[in-house]
Amino acid sequence: MGEKIRLLDLNEQELQDYVKNVLQQPAFRADQIAKWLIAGADIDEMTNLSLALREKIHETAVLGGARIVKTLTSQKDDTRKFLFEMEDGQIVEGVQMSYHHGHTLCLSTQVGCRMGCAFCASTLEGLVRNLTEGEMLGQIIAVNKALGGGRQVDNLVLMGSGEPLDNYNNVVRMLRRLNDPEGLGISLRNVSLSTCGLVDQMDRFSREGLPVTLCLSLHAPNDEIRRQIMPVARAYGIKDAVAALKRYTDRTGRRAIVEYSLIRNVNDSAQCAEELAQLLRGMRVHVNVIALNPVKERSLEAPKPAQVNTFLKTLERCHISATRRRTMGEDIEGACGQLRRKNKEMLEKQ
Repeated sequence: MGEKIRLLDLNEQELQDYVKNVLQQPAFRADQIAKWLIAGADIDEMTNLSLALREKIHETAVLGGARIVKTLTSQKDDTRKFLFEMEDGQIVEGVQMSYHHGHTLCLSTQVGCRMGCAFCASTLEGLVRNLTEGEMLGQIIAVNKALGGGRQVDNLVLMGSGEPLDNYNNVVRMLRRLNDPEGLGISLRNVSLSTCGLVDQMDRFSREGLPVTLCLSLHAPNDEIRRQIMPVARAYGIKDAVAALKRYTDRTGRRAIVEYSLIRNVNDSAQCAEELAQLLRGMRVHVNVIALNPVKERSLEAPKPAQVNTFLKTLERCHISATRRRTMGEDIEGACGQLRRKNKEMLEKQ
C-alpha cells in the first residue's frame, strides 16, 4: 500500500471523499471523524466507530497532527511554552499566552527557517521542512486539549518557527479552515501573520480575501542596517517591503503591524526612530517595539531600558503609534527556537 492519508490535512470535502471512497462508509461518518480530530482524539479513542472501522482507518491513514512532548510554565505570568512533535519525529515550538480577552497561541509554520535573520534562533540550522496544514492545526488542537478541552485558543499569531509566506499554500489552506463553526471556530480577525518581507507573496496574500492582520518584521529603518541583520533585505529593499505592506492595508482595510526588535548599538538610536517614523508616515500602522531576546549563538545584545524608552518617545513625538511589546515567559527559554535546539542537543548526546 502507498503512503497513508493524513487525516488532519483533509478539508471537509476531502474527508468526505476519504470516507466514501476509501472507507466505503456513509457521509455521516465524516462528521463523526471530524469531531474526534478537533477534540484531539487518537484513532483508537473514536469510540462511536466500530473496531473494524477503526482498524481500516489505521490501515489507510494517520492523524497527521502534533503532540505535546514537553511543557514549560512561567512562574511569572502563567505563559506556557510547548514542544510539539510531529509524526516523523521533527519538533517545533509554540507559546500560549493568557490575556484578559482569552488565550493566544504563537504557532510555528516550518521546522527551522531559511531566512537567516541574525537575531533568531529558529534559523540557525536552516529550513528542515515545511509544516503541513494538519500539523499547524494540530498545534492548536493539542493546546486546546492541554488547557481542558473545547475551544480554548481564541487568538493566533503565526510568529513561531518559520516564515509563513515561505510555506504559502499550506498556510493559506490552514487559515481557510480556522473559522469553521463546527471546527476550531477562530475568527480570522483574531489572527496575525508575521513576514520578514517577501514582497511578491505579501501582494499575493493581500488578494486572498482573508481578514488577517499582517505584521512586517522590519527591525531597521534603512537598507544599510537591514542588510546587516536580515538577508532578505538583499532581495527586497526596505521601501519595497513597506510599500507592499501599505498595499495590503489599502486592499484589506486592516491596520498593519511593524515589528522592530531593538539591538544595542545597531538599530536603537533616536536617529533610527526618526528615520523609521519618516518611512511609515501616513500609513495605517502600529509599531511593536521589542527589546531583543539574546540568542547565545549570536553576539547581539539587548539595549538598556532607558534606550528603549527613548526610542518609543521619539516615535511618539513623530506621531507614530507605538508600544513596547509586553514581555511574557522570560523564564522559559525566551527566544523562539531555543527550546527546540536545547532538546535536540540533549537527544544527540544520549
